[in-house]
Amino acid sequence: MSTTRTPAETDTADGVSTFTVTSPATGEELGSYPLHSTDEVAGAVAVARRATQAWVAIGFAGRRAALDAWRAEIVRGRAELAELIHVETGKPVSDARLEITLGLEHLKWAARNAQKILGRRSVAPSVLTFNNAATVEYFPLGVVGVISPWNYPAYVPLISSASIFAGGNAIVLKPSELAPATGIWLAEAFRRAVPAHPVLQVVTGLGATGAALCRGGVDKIAFTGSTATGKLVMASCAENLVPVVMECGGKDALVVDADADLDAAADAAVWGAIANAGQTCVAVERAYVHEAVYDQFVTKVTELATTVDAGRPDSKIGPITLPKQVVIIREQIEDALARGGRALVGGIDGITGNYVQPTILVDVPEESSAVTEETFGPTLTIAKVRDADEAVQRVNASRYGLGSTVFSRRNGRGIADRIRSGATSVNGVLVHPLVPSLPLGGVGASGFGRVNGPDGLREFTYAKSTTEQRFPLPLRIASFSRSARVDKLVDLATALLHGRRRK
Repeated sequence: MSTTRTPAETDTADGVSTFTVTSPATGEELGSYPLHSTDEVAGAVAVARRATQAWVAIGFAGRRAALDAWRAEIVRGRAELAELIHVETGKPVSDARLEITLGLEHLKWAARNAQKILGRRSVAPSVLTFNNAATVEYFPLGVVGVISPWNYPAYVPLISSASIFAGGNAIVLKPSELAPATGIWLAEAFRRAVPAHPVLQVVTGLGATGAALCRGGVDKIAFTGSTATGKLVMASCAENLVPVVMECGGKDALVVDADADLDAAADAAVWGAIANAGQTCVAVERAYVHEAVYDQFVTKVTELATTVDAGRPDSKIGPITLPKQVVIIREQIEDALARGGRALVGGIDGITGNYVQPTILVDVPEESSAVTEETFGPTLTIAKVRDADEAVQRVNASRYGLGSTVFSRRNGRGIADRIRSGATSVNGVLVHPLVPSLPLGGVGASGFGRVNGPDGLREFTYAKSTTEQRFPLPLRIASFSRSARVDKLVDLATALLHGRRRK
């Protein structure tokens, strides 16, 4: 079994540099892929840019038809795609199928709503410009580079593509070096569905390929991945002032108030923390529970967590896809235990090779790395708090701010509104990423910018404001011929419009 899943670089007989991908579950070789050079990346960007003119010309209706055709092609091949995701990431096939379905939902929403959100609309002029008609509309940026992660190798490219394509842009996709075949499959499906518009290009490789994409002439980068890698991407983009969307790491928390439905909250905690082996940016990694229900909640969570395991053919979670993450998970558990924490489920003994069993930790100090740093594994710390005020204070002490969850029958929305994060799900877990009309993104070390929803559509466009004079005014304001009489009238209007206080 592989414990060092770092793609190996090789050169073929004809001098082409490649890297090899292996299975996180078995260590077997899955395939070799090109290490695309700086020139090859620039070439892909050039191809995508040439395709944008025709892509823009077909308009919102044409792009909707194209994206619908792409969706249909993905649906036809969904079994093959799910198996590919399973092989590359190790996640169960059922989870891979769900990932595809959720991505298609976002693709459908963006295609159907782009014109309403981005198309030309009239806005009201001011008193001083009432003789003008004013409009605003959103135009595509051009070519967007998408740097996609391995944990959701289909879902993330699909939700990014939804906003980018619907707005009239082209894409150069750089899939993770751990799951390149999934990205390639999506691009091939697009070519089959929309052969006339080569607006989806794929480049493969390691970090150097991603850096080349940042410097390759794109108009924006959409990055999803760790905060540490995000900083490197930003540094490369800064050289040419390329704007970025950063969807980075998280340390998402769950707040359980005294009046919560404990069965639902415990089920949400276990799913939110352990699904996909915890390898989700919006995974629940911390729980803060009111002291009145703490013991009951802990009992329910531990009982549920023991029903989930990893490493068997029918297990509900797979291996840790990136083996070096196992080291981080182990170090965090060891640190928590050394500081007085207890593992009620799992722990150090639950780590074997690339597999980590669900781990529930209690009595872990807030300064422990298991509380302060992203884990990206199937672990959950549970802490007792006096009340919701203390819970919110602890949640907001994190440098991360991606998502959050609150369980409370009466006070859920009030607690949610006080949490500093890009989104909160009340009495449900990981709901907000599933709603196509809601923006997805974080604050603080979790990044900035948004995908999904109206904000995501506008993220990859620029606003164009236009005024058109309907009739001339007798008083010329924007002119060197403006008289002293006009100045007095403007001053009088200023006093009348802005000088009176509202009571």
